[in-house]
Order: sequence, then structure tokens, then C-alpha cells
Amino acid sequence: LDCWWCHNPEGRCLRPQEFSVEVPGGNGGEPSRVKMETVGREISTAEIMAEVKKDVIFYDQSGGGVTFSGGEPMLQIDFLSELLKECKPKNINTAIDTTGYTDFEYFEKIYDATDIFLYDLKLMDNDLHVRYTGVSNSAILKNLKSLTDRGNKVVLRIPVIPAITTTSQNIDEMLKFISSLKNVRGIDLLPYHKSANSKYAKMKKENKLPELEPPSTEEMEELKERFLSIGQPVKVGGY
Repeated sequence: LDCWWCHNPEGRCLRPQEFSVEVPGGNGGEPSRVKMETVGREISTAEIMAEVKKDVIFYDQSGGGVTFSGGEPMLQIDFLSELLKECKPKNINTAIDTTGYTDFEYFEKIYDATDIFLYDLKLMDNDLHVRYTGVSNSAILKNLKSLTDRGNKVVLRIPVIPAITTTSQNIDEMLKFISSLKNVRGIDLLPYHKSANSKYAKMKKENKLPELEPPSTEEMEELKERFLSIGQPVKVGGY
């Protein structure tokens, strides 16, 4: 996806990316210079699991675990499957943070080894979804229904983007759709923030919402009440 509000633009490429950064000159009159920086690196299953194991004590104390995110982790389904299979016998809880834009057979491949799916739900109108994310929501909604039909492993994550995802029509349609699903473990409302602005500037990527301000605390509480009205556990912020 190519969401207008993406806060991890560095995670949308499947390969490491190089870009130039201007370094200001020093106080001694040294001229500014340009250096190359790299975002991302290739890494093996063994290297990731070595890092994961360092934090097992914290998972045990908090009841937490590992979240595979991105970008979209399902784009690397075989690699993701390997990692999940490594975590399962070690009793490390796993979560997949996904847009849902994939083939359902990928969900089936990792379902048993995954404890929670953190599933994005952005826009119900297909034309608006195409406009603001670059893709249709048809497969996303279909996959979500199939996933919730299969079991109670889904937490919905709704990005709260003022005047885009917060319109009355979108919220009304979203509440209706969520109410039709068989199993939803909870709903996370994720308020828009501006922390990625510096990333767009540094990486020379287009920021499509440079002037957008985050929703207020009052707006988030009002939205939370609306979602509570359908009988789902609702939280402001991440899982």
C-alpha cells in the first residue's frame, strides 16, 4: 500500500534503500558535504531469532511477545513463516501487523503459528481506499471476514486520520461492517501523528499530508465512545 499518512515510509521497499543526506559544514568554515545513508538490511532467520531470544525475559514478565510489522510482513511470507515456526516451540507469543492486502492462502499458511493478527481497517468506500492507499479494499474486507470466521485472533487497528478516515459516512459503514463479523478480539484506534515528517524530508519522499494536525484528545474520546457502542473492547493507541 501507499497510504498518504504512512509513518514508516522507509519500510515500503523490499530491498535496502540508499539516499543522499547533506551534512552541514563545521564552525571552522568547512563546507557542507553529501553522504550516502542506507535504510534496511538483509538478515537471516537465525540473526532475528538471536535478537528475539535476548528479550524473552521481558516477554515472560509482561505477557507480550514479538510483532512482525513493516511495511507489510506478508510480502515476505516464506521468511515470515520460518520465523513464526521458530517462535512457536519456544512459547513466544507472536503478532502479525498487516494491511490484509494479500492472498488468503498466506493467512492459512501462518494461522496456526500466529497468536494475534493486528489487522488494519482504513476506509470502507472502495474509491476512497484506492485514492488514499493506492489499492482496492475488496480483498482486504474479504480476507478479514474469512479470518474472523476462522477464529478469535483478530484485533482491528483503525488509523484515525482527520477528515479522511473520520468522516461520519466512513465511521457508520465501519461500525456496521465490524458488527457483522463473527470474532473480533478488540479495536485499537490509532491517532495520526507527525513523527514521520522528518523521514519524508530526509529520504526526499513526497509527504502528501504535510499540514495535517493530529486529532485532539477530546476527538479521540468521542470516537472511542462510538466504537464502544457496538459492544467491542476499544483502546486508544497500539495493542
